[in-house]
Amino acid sequence: MGQGAGRNLLTVSDEAPINPIGVTPCSGTIPWCEITVPSASVNPESLAATLTALAKAQQVPGAQLAVHRAGETVAVEVGELEHGTGNPVSRHTAFPVGSISKAVTATLAMILVGDGDLELDAPIAEHLPELDDLGSQLTLCHLLSHTSGLPSSPDTPEVPFLSSRRYVRNHCRRQDLILPPGTAFSYSNRNYVLVGHLIETITGMNWSEAVESILLRPLDIDSAMVGMAGRACFDRPIATGHSVNMNSGRTRPVHQPVVPAEAPAVALAMSAVDLVALGLMHIGSGFPELLPPVPAEQMRQAIPGVEPFGLADGWAAGFAVWQRETSAWVGHDGNANGTSCYLRIDPVNDYVVALTTNSNTGSALWDELCAKFGLADPQQGRPQWNASLRSVAPPAEVMGSYSNGPTDYLITAADGGDLFLEIGGEPIARLAFYEDLNFLMQDPASGQGRHVGRFLRDPITRQVDYLQIGGRLAPRRPLDVPEARTPSESVSRVSA
Repeated sequence: MGQGAGRNLLTVSDEAPINPIGVTPCSGTIPWCEITVPSASVNPESLAATLTALAKAQQVPGAQLAVHRAGETVAVEVGELEHGTGNPVSRHTAFPVGSISKAVTATLAMILVGDGDLELDAPIAEHLPELDDLGSQLTLCHLLSHTSGLPSSPDTPEVPFLSSRRYVRNHCRRQDLILPPGTAFSYSNRNYVLVGHLIETITGMNWSEAVESILLRPLDIDSAMVGMAGRACFDRPIATGHSVNMNSGRTRPVHQPVVPAEAPAVALAMSAVDLVALGLMHIGSGFPELLPPVPAEQMRQAIPGVEPFGLADGWAAGFAVWQRETSAWVGHDGNANGTSCYLRIDPVNDYVVALTTNSNTGSALWDELCAKFGLADPQQGRPQWNASLRSVAPPAEVMGSYSNGPTDYLITAADGGDLFLEIGGEPIARLAFYEDLNFLMQDPASGQGRHVGRFLRDPITRQVDYLQIGGRLAPRRPLDVPEARTPSESVSRVSA
């Protein structure tokens, strides 16, 4: 793989029903915050030492970190492709980047918008008649910004064997919607199955061929994918994902299954340098021959009214948006089975950061990097948790069952009043509540919290009728309130 256009690399290796919220079309934007970043260039040796120390502390087998500043990209790599093999991670190693694949698919779709083959805010019915009347309500903007109203991935035995067209026919129907298109944010792979299918319809190629020939090859990126027979780049090493238990010190390789129809959402494998190449399309003049300025701007400007609570501060046509008083970033996270990868772009100040790791503990490594270098809020891109929020007693009114497509969320109570979250029948966490029905998910044994969520009231009846967690919106189901459990029973079930 060559360095690609514009890449100057230094490399160091060391082993309500919710009322419509007025979501504005993608042509509407909100202004950027002013950003201030240090002017000093990145020191490769210091970066390598930092990555080495953090990877060791978080028991991450292998990682890559690439930082682009002021026209120069510094890339460092540590560790091994698979724990215990001794095969070193190199700059060319591809890591399964999970949902960062969505940002690549979105970029390809926006290239087609720039070419005039697609319109961002026009109904997609003309291109996808198999959607029937739903196609007249859905736009590409809805799909790229997760405001289509579609739920999370279907969970049926047939799904791994479906073509993209059959997946769309069977699982992207009006009856599958959890809310009307264009009314609220709810993260879903189904959106990007539709985008991938739309790309196939427009280009006459399957998604993998289109993304390789139209986008990756011009960026000098060797295509590599996981979970797709015949599509792996055998000349390119691909890192193995790992499950790491920090308490026991156990590290085990894990398999990363990918539903072929959902490949546009999750299937790509890339290096940190590859991710920087993608980010450079949004730095300075970008790559206008490939992605013209207008669609590039639409990819990184938050759409007014879109609230991805728990994931980011806003969402654009393909990228998440994180805004602070002194900084603003766009990008995407990719947490697959055993890998954790991150891309952040500061379009104003010529700053791109990409991290790839082959461990579930890579998320903690990213948090520490963010805190150390001031790349973003240490909450790894989730909305900044306001420490001044007042804690409140667990509100019994939120107890009950909520559903996002095939995913069921159950809020139960211990007899001491604590509330617990179960997902798909499995106990997950204790909920610590704050003002405005916001909550923090806590480990029941340590009490430490990480992920945030919230409950939403109907603005007229004031009854709690939605749960928003992990970026997904779940309507309340009219089921009986579950029985209270003893605190010890709840803790033991969650800790099991």
